[in-house]
Amino acid sequence: MEHGASSYRRFLNGDESAMDEIMAELFFPLVFFINRYVQDVPAAEDLALDAMTELFVHKHRYNFKVSLKTYVFMLGKSRALNYLKHRKSLRETELDAGKELAEEDELERHALDSDRKRAVNAALAKLPEDMRMAVHLIFFEELSYEEAAKVMKKNRKQVDNLLYRAKKELRAILGEEGAQLL
Repeated sequence: MEHGASSYRRFLNGDESAMDEIMAELFFPLVFFINRYVQDVPAAEDLALDAMTELFVHKHRYNFKVSLKTYVFMLGKSRALNYLKHRKSLRETELDAGKELAEEDELERHALDSDRKRAVNAALAKLPEDMRMAVHLIFFEELSYEEAAKVMKKNRKQVDNLLYRAKKELRAILGEEGAQLL
């Protein structure tokens, strides 16, 4: 899983189109990851853009010892934690969800999907931060255990234990209906 390392090498060699490939591959997963921390999509987008800008401006800080995705997620995590430490404004509420749904079948399907997502997100929110982050990195971002361990500053066995306990907790939280949701 190289997650953009060859594109970054091309960028370092002067191929500007490689920057677009990296952005296309990593920007939105990074926004989703950061939003797990800040719970504010516009702020997550800004923080992700800051992290990507650092990647492209400070070209030689990335040393290829970890995958590019892992490195970018480490930058994003750092930005998110700094943002939370310095945040002073209130959260804005998004009211635009479901704005463009027209047909009744689509509405019903959207409602079911939303219920599932809401139940899973509510269950994830009840997990301790380390478990929640491990689940997100492994299952949502599809990082390897080693890559997730580097982002979380833990070893592979600790990540494995966190996932085991997180799955056990999620089963308990979601109950029998959880098997259908997951």
